[in-house]
Amino acid sequence: MEVALSDEARRLVALFEDETGAAVRDCVVDDEHDRLVYLVAAGDMPDAIGPGGEAVRRVEDRLDREIRLVEDAETAADFVANALSPAAVYNVTISENGDTVAYVEVAQADRGVAIGEGGKNIEAARTLAKRHFGVDGIELP
Repeated sequence: MEVALSDEARRLVALFEDETGAAVRDCVVDDEHDRLVYLVAAGDMPDAIGPGGEAVRRVEDRLDREIRLVEDAETAADFVANALSPAAVYNVTISENGDTVAYVEVAQADRGVAIGEGGKNIEAARTLAKRHFGVDGIELP
């Protein structure tokens, strides 16, 4: 799916790519939580993070915003699992009965991590999954 980025998001993608050398496929500007969520091309996560996390920290310092990284994937199920990382995801089932919904099994101890403070992690995952795979919702049964 083709994603139309705002001018601000395009600028932030260019800055991140210049600083890290990682290819970025999308950027969600989350003003409510004062953070950016970058969708990094599959295989480019080591460049995006950098040795000891220095690359992503350098961008965070430059922008004075928290950054969350999500690695792209080939399938909707793998994508949703990556988007909820670092939560331990056991299984993702994609149901297509009218709406496309991803049902995600996570370790009980990691439900809070998957959801995030104020729901910020699961909302970012929902936004990215909708943009890239047409997933209408993500549920943690």
